[in-house]
Amino acid sequence: MCGLLGLVCASEDDAVKARDAVGRALHCQRHRGPDETDTWADAEVVYGFNRLAFIDVEHSHQPLTWGPPDSPGRYTINFNGEIYNFRQLRAELAAEYGTEFATEGDAETIVAAYHHLGRAAVGRLRGMFAFLIWDARDKLVFGARDPFGIKPLFYSHGPGGVAFSSEKKSLLELSEVLGVPRELDRTALQHYLALQYVPEPESLHSGIRRIQSGTSFTVSPGGEPATERYFVPEFDTRPVAGAGEAGELHRRIADVMRDSVSKHMIADPDVTVGAFLSGGIDSTAIAALAKEHNPNLITFTTGFEREGYSEVDVAAESAAAIGVKHVVRTVSAEEMMESLPLIVWYLDDPVADPALVPLWFIAREARKHVKAVLSGEGSDELFGGYTIYREPLSLAPFEKIPGGVRRLLGKVSTKIPEGTRGKDLLRRGSLPLEERYYGNARIFRDDQLRGVLRTFTEGVGHQDVTGPWYRASAGWDPVSRMQHVDLFTWLRGDILVKADKMTMANSLELRVPFLDPEVFRVASSIPLDQKITRETTKYALRRALDGIVPAHVLNRRKLGFPVPIRLWLRDEMYDWARGIIADSRTEELLDKQAVLRLLEEHRAGTLDHSRRLWALLVFMLWHGIFVEHRIKPEIPEPQYPVHV
Repeated sequence: MCGLLGLVCASEDDAVKARDAVGRALHCQRHRGPDETDTWADAEVVYGFNRLAFIDVEHSHQPLTWGPPDSPGRYTINFNGEIYNFRQLRAELAAEYGTEFATEGDAETIVAAYHHLGRAAVGRLRGMFAFLIWDARDKLVFGARDPFGIKPLFYSHGPGGVAFSSEKKSLLELSEVLGVPRELDRTALQHYLALQYVPEPESLHSGIRRIQSGTSFTVSPGGEPATERYFVPEFDTRPVAGAGEAGELHRRIADVMRDSVSKHMIADPDVTVGAFLSGGIDSTAIAALAKEHNPNLITFTTGFEREGYSEVDVAAESAAAIGVKHVVRTVSAEEMMESLPLIVWYLDDPVADPALVPLWFIAREARKHVKAVLSGEGSDELFGGYTIYREPLSLAPFEKIPGGVRRLLGKVSTKIPEGTRGKDLLRRGSLPLEERYYGNARIFRDDQLRGVLRTFTEGVGHQDVTGPWYRASAGWDPVSRMQHVDLFTWLRGDILVKADKMTMANSLELRVPFLDPEVFRVASSIPLDQKITRETTKYALRRALDGIVPAHVLNRRKLGFPVPIRLWLRDEMYDWARGIIADSRTEELLDKQAVLRLLEEHRAGTLDHSRRLWALLVFMLWHGIFVEHRIKPEIPEPQYPVHV
């Protein structure tokens, strides 16, 4: 787990200019790799790298140059991530091609696989990754990002060339070198306020975009990236499992999860791996399986001193049942307010998910004990875990109503006052799936956005984000289509962004065993009746983990890291929120009086605007940091040793 930076310059003169700027740009992501920092340059390519070392700590330095015997310096790689099957893959390359390796690390294995297998090499990698490989002979960079988007990769293209980075802020430092303006993308802002995150491939700066998950690309000096999707997920859309099939399916799930957790524990002997632990089945299963490989496993959880907003007690009970050492970090409203500007700086783009704040605190606590943690992200998308996936069951009666009548019901719902019970059910029941479902977060509807945004663009909405993924899943059952949409929107836009940014902010590597190609291969074969029932979600996974996780967790609904912002914005955070709104220089973008009205209505208890307010407050902080340059968080220097 590291931070990479790579420039493919338009000319040799541009490369000379770029070298002086690389050090400054690298420093912006020092937290991603405090163990080592290094640079490398060819005539038209400049690399920078910050390393967080786990495997072959003493030798696998990056950027790393490799080549076959007849061309020993042909390739140079910049690689962020972990490849969990690299030892198996290098053994296969040695047996089939006689490949020789100078290190014991995974970066060299990626380069050798690319040399022998070309683009197809990326499909052989089991892990999380973003990498760049410069081929000095063919004057070409080949790169890729992992199938699910666990590791980030931003890029910016201008007259001076193309730059890639693990952190957007590093590309902002290179904007003058590249000749790219720092303009705010208003379409991305509108998407953010609807979804609570900026969807791929966008960023809030129009001159910076993201290489999408599951995509490889090539770029030559003077050119721009040409991308190709190598990962195209498909789900089994059968309604029910065949006779006798369910038991075998549950066994396969248990086996593949045990194998994946085993692979994700990889590290040099003196590097410790721990686990996050909430009160739900996902993290508990990961911790229980990890304990099989590390008897001294340490688990970590966080919570708040508010009833109903903490899983600390359940997590502690789970830790005791599994038999692991357990560390708890409680977070106060005051700590959240004080730390949020720094957290937003680490994010690069705003993510209005309050759960990322306690995640930052528990990552900071975990880094005192371990260098990497396992976590349960991805289980819900793969196994059908979100409660909303059961919505097609509850809305099934609407499917029998003629289209004209359904549209009439939708019009009726608009006349019902906000907050009235049944209003949203009636509205959603009147809509087809493509219009009503755009992920787990529904922050601002179009009619609400018109009252807040100074410039509301008609036709910009969730459907231009989700539309391609709905079209790709046409003909599937509604639940599989929802899963498919979430893989490309919610998972990679919110869940994995906060997981990567908040842990790497603390130089902590986060590994996600559910998001493994072999796990997906099994999970994608689950029929509908094994995903959800009227009583529960993730049915097959729960049955598979019976006997692995403690009984008190097996059928418990996950809370994750819930945050009491609804209560705090009416009380402890009210004055703080008013101050952010008053100080923000976003008048050109937002109607600040409308934002203040939302805050006052929320404080009065008239309506719950907490999620909308949080999205606006996070954006205002982001704008103060990255646009106004008025807010300047104090960025701590990483203080961690190489080995923990």
